[in-house]
Amino acid sequence: MGDWHRAFTQNTLVPPHPQRARQLGKESTAFQCILKWLDGPLIKQGILDMLSELECHLRVTLFDVTYKHFFGRTWKTTVKPTNQPSKQPPRITFNEPLYFHTTLSHPSIVAVVEVVTEGRKRDGTLQLLSCGFGILRIFGNKPESPTSAAQDKRLRLYHGTPRALLHPLLQDPIEQNKFMRLMENCSLQYTLKPHPPLEPAFHLLPENLLVSGFQQIPGLLPPHGDTGKLPVDLTTVDSGDALRKPRFQKPTTWHLDDLFFTLYPSLEKFEEELVQLLISDREGVGLLDSGTLEVLERRLHVCVHNGLGFVQRPQVVVLVPEMDVALTRSASFSRKISASSKNSSGNQALVLRSHLRLPEMVSHPAFAIVFQLEYVFNSPSGADGGASSPTSISSVACMHMVRWAVWNPDLEVGPGKVTLPLQGGVQQNPSRCLVYKVPSASMSSEEVKQVESGTIQFQFSLSSDGPTEHANGPRVGRRSSRKMPASPSGTPAPAARDLAATQDSPVGPGLSLSQLTASPLSPALQSSSKPPLQPPDSSQSPEGPQLQAESVLESRVSHLEADLSQPASLQGTPAVEHLQELPFTPLHAPIVVGAQTRSSRSQLSRAAMVLLQSSGFPEILDASQQPVEAVNPIDPVRFNPQKEESDCLRGNEIVLQFLAFSRAAQDCPGTPWPQTVYFTFQFYRFPPETTPRLQLVKLDGTGKSGSGSLSHILVPINKDGSFDAGSPGLQLRYMVDPGFLKPGEQRWFAHYLAAQTLQVDVWDGDSLLLIGSAGVQMKHLLRQGRPAVQVSHELEVVATEYEQEMMAVSGDVAGFGSVKPIGVHTVVKGRLHLTLANVGHACEPRARGSNLLPPSRSRVISNDGASFFSGGSLLIPGGPKRKRVVQAQRLADVDSELAAMLLTHTRAGQGPQAAGQEADAVHKRKLERMRLVRLQEAGGDSDSRRISLLAQHSVRAQHSRDLQVIDAYRERTKAESIAGVLSQAITTHHTLYATLGTAEFFEFALKNPHNTQHTVAIEIDSPELSIILDSQEWRYFKEATGLHTPLEEDMFHLRGSLAPQLYLRPRETAHIPLKFQSFSVGPLAPTQAPAEVITEKDAESGPLWKCSAMPTKHAKVLFRVETGQLIAVLCLTVEPQPHVVDQVFRFYHPELTFLKKAIRLPPWHTLPGAPVGMPGEDPPVHVRCSDPNVICEAQNVGPGEPRDVFLKVASGPSPEIKDFFVVIYADRWLAVPVQTWQVCLHSLQRVDVSCVAGQLTRLSLVLRGTQTVRKVRAFTSHPQELKTDPAGVFVLPPHGVQDLHVGVRPRRAGSRFVHLNLVDIDYHQLVASWLVCLSCRQPLISKAFEITMAAGDEKGTNKRITYTNPYPSRRTYRLHSDRPELLRFKEDSFQVAGGETYTIGLRFLPSGSAGQEEILIYINDHEDKNEETFCVKVLYQ
Repeated sequence: MGDWHRAFTQNTLVPPHPQRARQLGKESTAFQCILKWLDGPLIKQGILDMLSELECHLRVTLFDVTYKHFFGRTWKTTVKPTNQPSKQPPRITFNEPLYFHTTLSHPSIVAVVEVVTEGRKRDGTLQLLSCGFGILRIFGNKPESPTSAAQDKRLRLYHGTPRALLHPLLQDPIEQNKFMRLMENCSLQYTLKPHPPLEPAFHLLPENLLVSGFQQIPGLLPPHGDTGKLPVDLTTVDSGDALRKPRFQKPTTWHLDDLFFTLYPSLEKFEEELVQLLISDREGVGLLDSGTLEVLERRLHVCVHNGLGFVQRPQVVVLVPEMDVALTRSASFSRKISASSKNSSGNQALVLRSHLRLPEMVSHPAFAIVFQLEYVFNSPSGADGGASSPTSISSVACMHMVRWAVWNPDLEVGPGKVTLPLQGGVQQNPSRCLVYKVPSASMSSEEVKQVESGTIQFQFSLSSDGPTEHANGPRVGRRSSRKMPASPSGTPAPAARDLAATQDSPVGPGLSLSQLTASPLSPALQSSSKPPLQPPDSSQSPEGPQLQAESVLESRVSHLEADLSQPASLQGTPAVEHLQELPFTPLHAPIVVGAQTRSSRSQLSRAAMVLLQSSGFPEILDASQQPVEAVNPIDPVRFNPQKEESDCLRGNEIVLQFLAFSRAAQDCPGTPWPQTVYFTFQFYRFPPETTPRLQLVKLDGTGKSGSGSLSHILVPINKDGSFDAGSPGLQLRYMVDPGFLKPGEQRWFAHYLAAQTLQVDVWDGDSLLLIGSAGVQMKHLLRQGRPAVQVSHELEVVATEYEQEMMAVSGDVAGFGSVKPIGVHTVVKGRLHLTLANVGHACEPRARGSNLLPPSRSRVISNDGASFFSGGSLLIPGGPKRKRVVQAQRLADVDSELAAMLLTHTRAGQGPQAAGQEADAVHKRKLERMRLVRLQEAGGDSDSRRISLLAQHSVRAQHSRDLQVIDAYRERTKAESIAGVLSQAITTHHTLYATLGTAEFFEFALKNPHNTQHTVAIEIDSPELSIILDSQEWRYFKEATGLHTPLEEDMFHLRGSLAPQLYLRPRETAHIPLKFQSFSVGPLAPTQAPAEVITEKDAESGPLWKCSAMPTKHAKVLFRVETGQLIAVLCLTVEPQPHVVDQVFRFYHPELTFLKKAIRLPPWHTLPGAPVGMPGEDPPVHVRCSDPNVICEAQNVGPGEPRDVFLKVASGPSPEIKDFFVVIYADRWLAVPVQTWQVCLHSLQRVDVSCVAGQLTRLSLVLRGTQTVRKVRAFTSHPQELKTDPAGVFVLPPHGVQDLHVGVRPRRAGSRFVHLNLVDIDYHQLVASWLVCLSCRQPLISKAFEITMAAGDEKGTNKRITYTNPYPSRRTYRLHSDRPELLRFKEDSFQVAGGETYTIGLRFLPSGSAGQEEILIYINDHEDKNEETFCVKVLYQ
């Protein structure tokens, strides 16, 4: 082992900084750097006088500028003499190539080159001196790699030593630092370029290891022309560049059998002591709470090591105690075990049940086989009665290496048996990790030391069938390489799984004993723990630290050993394979359902009630014109469904009365309050409502009158912009009566009122910005037998601000409404005073014969009664009538086409007209008759008689032609008309009333009208109508609808994409299950602009449910026999109904990008409408979307885990608003939605601003004019932080371009969004909209103060601080604060002479609650740039 140990100790690497090591997944890049010569007087005269025999060499080390960390290994060139002739510039020539590869492709990764001289002192001792250093930039500022062109470059050298780079004052860019002093006329000539030929040798060279091209690398052949003996000490040899075009040694395949581990003093005692020490160790650091550990698996890692690193990914196999193997093997194998382990002094050994195959061995002194014994321990979660952490699942695993051994075989060894001592303790090992201690050997002899730590025994042999192409290229892959390497000859290298050991054990592969689950891998330990879910053929880094390390409660083990089987078919696996996908869930900051809108249960104060009563709001009256009974909103509601259904007042008139909107005390005082507002919401199935703009009128006597939060009432605005404060409030009425509801829907409506929350969005009527949202529970609208009921609410209007995507969630995810994702902030903006009322009305009985709605429980449609013809005209539109008496009519009066043909002779040159042709014919006949009558009355001469006779002959000829046309027309249309009437005889018409996402189930009773059997093909022309083919789905819908018709298994015959077929016996009737389900909705009106004032006359012009512009749909089902003849036709008319919206999500996103959001569902039992299941049993969740271009999915992580609905939607151009609906189901067949969400995506122009808190940042936006002249004004959601110029109203010319200047001064650091709208003030239309994305950093705090104040003190406190002008001239300074509601300045700006001190007066305002606040004071110059920042900590006690 001496050769391998020498190479191993000489190449110890320092790993990169842990923060840099987290950046995994990048491809490794190979580089070649040739250090050519040094120019300049590097050595001073004083050194020449002190030292003799001066020589010089270069040292190169990798350095991370960001984290000030040297890593890798320092490489040294050969020593060169320093000959300095006086007549020419001094030059020291090296011409030595340097090679390395790294995945850390970042501009902060540099190579530090140090010039070192060495000489002899006068006493003969060797002295080393640093003569300067240079910084070699490997990666430029651009992300791409350096160009491949090898160009000579000059590296500037600096005075001093590279150790100065660790000083905190030397920040990047280092070359421009004032402490760096250049060495004049001194430089290093070099070339640096990528070196792709080194990529096939990545498996032989660890990452970040600097090696010379003159060094011999184990596994590589020397360059052509060098036939010397292979050195093993890796010292520099003058034998040419071996890494310029690497050539590989031929590998051999080694086989290991009968492998046994013997541990001292016995396996049982060894493991007992190991477990006890681990338990005490973890109890001491708090990792386990007096829990227990048990040995779950004993694993062996076997791999080939070339002294520099692992050549291939280790093979992982499972070891078992030999007695366990003896119980499962044959008697001959048991005797084999006993014979092999007879030297173990009766101790039980660990046995490998299979043999190992190592095809990557090379006949080189530095190649060795490394064995690593690892124990996997299981700590049951909650062994002490409680779970260890909220993220624990069932068990947690920890892995520890306990022993290791290295076998360095001889080059000419033959098959035989080997016994090796196991090693442990703190000595260096190939995996660079801590290993379990070994027994104290201070009193032991050398023979005892070899046994005390344990031994490993195995049989080995060599096979001659190894691959031969390794002389030119390796077969093994490299974990950190960017692709599977191909040999230089062009032969593709096979996948790494080809190198797995063959499993030919008599009992099959040694499978893992269990599957371990643990908490996810922490980023800090990713570089030092086992990679999770590593497949056998994947690539990973071969360094020691990345192979095996202690990972307690950190790693996630999904498999415990490699695949040891190697099918013969895998020998020719191509190099290009599909990557194996790992289980990975994209992490978004979830938005919690119900967390955006809160319904306040607060009761209005008596003073506020007095103000509302005296403000002149119209009183709500019941059907008897009596005042409606008022209920308390905080009283509980007892919902009795039977009482609601038995109410004699079947009509419910829902009244929403908007009264007042007042500012919240929590809102920032400096924020301007809107002058006008409007509201958007959707009640039940009615279309989305957008109210007209309402004026906010301040009440007299508010303030300290005890009215609480009531300050402004709502007054409607007329079309001319005026308003009448004498008629305040806005009333909206919705009539829900039997004419509006479908049969049986009364129960649904009552459940809707009892369980749902109405969400109301409040908008600024001038800026068209969303102020916030309020939610109100409607359970108090249940009349419960009363004639009418009303309730008044004071609702909190909450604004939700979404910051940039965060990667964590705070809060308790198990509680409803308590989850508050990071990056989502809610602010109470105001309070809305709203009155809800339900007035009962007696409804008239429905007219006799009315068929506006289908009959109740009409789930079965039959075609039995439509198979006869009752007689009548074939030309009557609409087909035959079921009347026995038919009145004769003119053919020209009932057929417009025939009437047009009869008039063609009087319309020469004119085409037929579709409308009014029958009336024209009658009119012309009357005119002709009138002319003939006048001629006869005149009794004229013979000329008149001749004219009359000619006219009569013309009329007769016309009639004759008309009769001929009629006869020909009847003959031509007879067949078509008869076919149409016969088709009507077998056609059944049915009307469905469908809502979004709800499956409308019905059955069609199909009867075979013939006396012979038929195979009927069912053809459907609508993708929203389908046949239920699954019998389980059919049974589910039957049970849900209470239908008791027959159910058959395997009813339909399916043939690929052809229509389903059904076999019918003669005169047999079969029930065909059909389902109509639509996820498409009509166009939605944008809700960011207020509606016009609607009068009562306009509101009563049509039914409310019909004004939603939802088109009627039609679907047809054809039942065709094998001859193509139709036996039945089903025509469906689908009337879409407005659907219920449970919650509205409104997102603002940059235009033409993808929005990715996760919406978290609350615990299942809290969802309204969720079915009641067994405790702890959550039904499956399915998601569908109304927009096919939106990707939505629901993932079930595990039982008891929260569920998220993921959305991915593309935003359109600004200012487009995209509306779509997300439907949530809790049943397998997607029958009835339990939740329906409306998602509004506002596409805005994105503007990114990087700024400093408290400092003014200026930018300009381009405005483009529209078709006409507009008077516009800019509005912002944060007017304290963002201001525009022009600030008021200005004219935007048509087709013009104009700049809008914006100034941003954020008050606090962080990332957030600010909305900027450009609004037409005349028409209240949105002209343009921007999303300003602020990335604000906090300035450097120069001073800190602390004061203590009494909480609740109404007076406040005055303080003073001083500021000294550091400049020699007079300066003007401005003062700002991030908390203006807590701190005010005596004056906002001041002037102070150069070098003088100014006293700043501070006024600290009182706080109503105890606690502490940190207030920042920004001192800016005359250009509003931050000069200094003070921090004041205020303690309120």
